Amino acid sequence: MTSATDTPSPAVPRLIATDLDGTLLRDDKTVSERTVAALAAAEEAGIEVFFVTGRPARWMGVVSDHVHGHGLAICANGAAVADLHADGRLIKVRPLAREIALGVVSTLRAAVPGTSFAVEMTSGIHYEPAYPPLHVDPGATVAPAEKLLREEVPGTGAPVLKLLAHHAELAPDDFLALAQTAAGDRADFTRSSPTALLEVSGPGVSKASTLALCCAERGISPAEVVAFGDMPNDVAMLRWAGTSYAMGNAHPAALAAATGRTATNGDDGVARVIERILAARR
Repeated sequence: MTSATDTPSPAVPRLIATDLDGTLLRDDKTVSERTVAALAAAEEAGIEVFFVTGRPARWMGVVSDHVHGHGLAICANGAAVADLHADGRLIKVRPLAREIALGVVSTLRAAVPGTSFAVEMTSGIHYEPAYPPLHVDPGATVAPAEKLLREEVPGTGAPVLKLLAHHAELAPDDFLALAQTAAGDRADFTRSSPTALLEVSGPGVSKASTLALCCAERGISPAEVVAFGDMPNDVAMLRWAGTSYAMGNAHPAALAAATGRTATNGDDGVARVIERILAARR
């Protein structure tokens, strides 16, 4: 692992892919003036910037003013691509099949007692009574996951973007390991929260795979991509990109996956690398 100063960047990167929480955003969920300026300078230099996040499109207001050019963002860990110039309209969806989600729920209930669930759909989030309402949604339906996935509720028929699984007592990494062992052959499991909250996507759906699709549509190779992240849900993306940086505050798995390391999210780690890339081009 080398520092941002020592790590060579592509001579002419064509795309920057950055996570949001814990990476581009400060801990208070704002974007610093230095980072805003760096993003604008990158786009002005002809480098596309993609926000690649576990957030749903409806939570992208924190950066919607800083999207230039294409206006696209990869949301829900790769399950959706949203047009932030069109109020977050989804232009690509890679759903989690309801039958797969039901199977995961059944398996985790048996393998990890005490697990509660929420279902993130294109129409919004719905959750079980025991699931902590981490982000209160007045339009949410509260019911067992089996009901949410099977019966007529608000959003029925809408694609499922991801299943969320929470445990009140287990350590986050222990919970992830247990879930992957129990049902990892059926869906993609990851996490981005400091709590024991897992995010379950369709098989093969990740930030990396959707970013790869978006890059292929633009004729951009992995070698022309610089990626930034901090948590396990960023690992595949950090490995896929030709050049990648884990934040100074990153999870050990992200640090191991990246080709370099930059400063923390609170110390403008993303902006520092972008500035260096642009200075090298000049």
